Amino acid sequence: MLDGLLGLDWTVEGRLTARALLATILGAAVGWERQRHGREAGTRTFGAVALGSCMFSLVSGHVPGADPTRIAANIVTGIGFLGAGIIFRAGDRTVGLTTAATLWATAAVGMAVGFGMYPLAILGSILTYAVLALHHVPGYQKTNHGDTNDDRDANEST
Repeated sequence: MLDGLLGLDWTVEGRLTARALLATILGAAVGWERQRHGREAGTRTFGAVALGSCMFSLVSGHVPGADPTRIAANIVTGIGFLGAGIIFRAGDRTVGLTTAATLWATAAVGMAVGFGMYPLAILGSILTYAVLALHHVPGYQKTNHGDTNDDRDANEST
């Protein structure tokens, strides 16, 4: 009865919901690494970016006449704009590069889930997390060339 009333295919709706949930979980997992190291953008930000990208991808694939590639290109542009707002100079350092780059990568994870590319999305999430975690591996030494420091926020001293 509810199917006829709303005109929904609940099997399809369940799949779309599962994709949105997976994208949010994968994005939040990347954000968790950032949050536990005291960065401003954490689980909520990364989860929201992945969810939003996934939902835009899902919508683009289900709207009659919509071109999924146009919407995907606009997601990339929009996240690039968001990332540009995170990057700034603090004295002789540039900060926010890692956060901007990982938000961009997380948007790609969300898009991959939205387009049904689950292994790619999971791999992308794992690799993004691994790249972030590399900085915290004992014995890993960051080379600082004096003008960039993309792993620290301006208000952090370590």
